[in-house]
Amino acid sequence: MSCSLRAKLLTDLLLGVWGTAAFLINLGANLWAASQYVLHGRYVWAALVLTLLGLSSVALQVFSWVWLRADPPGLHVSQPPGRCLALLHLLQLGYLYRCKQGLQQGLLVWQQEVPSEFDLAYADFLSLDLSMLRLFETFLEKTPQLTVILAIMLQSGQAEHYQWVVVCTSFVGISWALLDYHQALRTCLPSKRHLRLVSSVIYFLWNLLLLWPRVLAVALFSALFPRYVALHFLGLWLVLLSWVWLQGTDFMPDPCSEWLYRATVATILYFSWFNVAEGHTRGRATIHLAFLLSDSILMVVTWLTHSAWLPSGLPLQILLPVGGVSFFFGLVLRLVYYHWLHPSCHWEPDEVDGTRALHSPEWSQLPQNRRMIGLAQNFFPKTWER
Repeated sequence: MSCSLRAKLLTDLLLGVWGTAAFLINLGANLWAASQYVLHGRYVWAALVLTLLGLSSVALQVFSWVWLRADPPGLHVSQPPGRCLALLHLLQLGYLYRCKQGLQQGLLVWQQEVPSEFDLAYADFLSLDLSMLRLFETFLEKTPQLTVILAIMLQSGQAEHYQWVVVCTSFVGISWALLDYHQALRTCLPSKRHLRLVSSVIYFLWNLLLLWPRVLAVALFSALFPRYVALHFLGLWLVLLSWVWLQGTDFMPDPCSEWLYRATVATILYFSWFNVAEGHTRGRATIHLAFLLSDSILMVVTWLTHSAWLPSGLPLQILLPVGGVSFFFGLVLRLVYYHWLHPSCHWEPDEVDGTRALHSPEWSQLPQNRRMIGLAQNFFPKTWER
């Protein structure tokens, strides 16, 4: 095994460990916050935190189970029997089992002197599913959880140390999940180039900088009108769900689970951009950005006219300028990324350590995560046309 391939495998393994640890740390932080709310008699706040955790966990288990059932027979040789696997998912342990499975395979290929093509492809297969599950968990739990915590801090006029722990772990987890998902898509490209350091930093920053103003706007609106934010979310979510449906997604193996995927994508689109269909990506992204920006501005205007309702003592006067500056720089970095750093700008078919030609007979016999390959074709269409 070449030194570059061994270094890449070790990096992937360490990042897998980091992703699993970040999930557990964030889970612990949220449970800690919920317990503190219960101890202080804030039962509604505790219920909100636990409800978001529960809904996210159930959705992850369903996705994981459906994908495992749809995978080619005999692919997962070492997995437990069907009943044991079903019990793991019923006990909400399916995602952690996936993490363990991915880490085991990553360690296996790193320890081998000359890893087989099948083992490398299988490690990629597992990693791609994990990246997708991590992204779903981020927008079904971490991002709403972050919004709820910020709204509670604004509404109460104080910030406890456990709340800051949740805020920090959520922000790191969200940004990491976005970067990890994007890197996973790039492993599906005909040219297996990974993100360079500059590309990674720019992609990380523009996602973080554009997400922060959106989360802030929703949190401010939630702090002022906690009874109406659910109606606001439901109204926009139905519009976004219809938009996803009209794009004709075909990600899941059956129609019922496809609606779960569309509902999840609609939740993602409530906070950030997510491409689900081929063709006219730039136009759809522009429409989505304008839609979210208009909605956020309306919520901020509402906040400006009712901000006296919030407790004093918080630096509310600096939140809007910080949010505006964050959005501006995030938009600039996004334009820079797509103009100069996107794979479509400088794609070349190449073969690097451990990769295979995309349409070679040997490659077609190896495990292929067709779910993620389809998304990669939507995300990087020009790299598949050349």
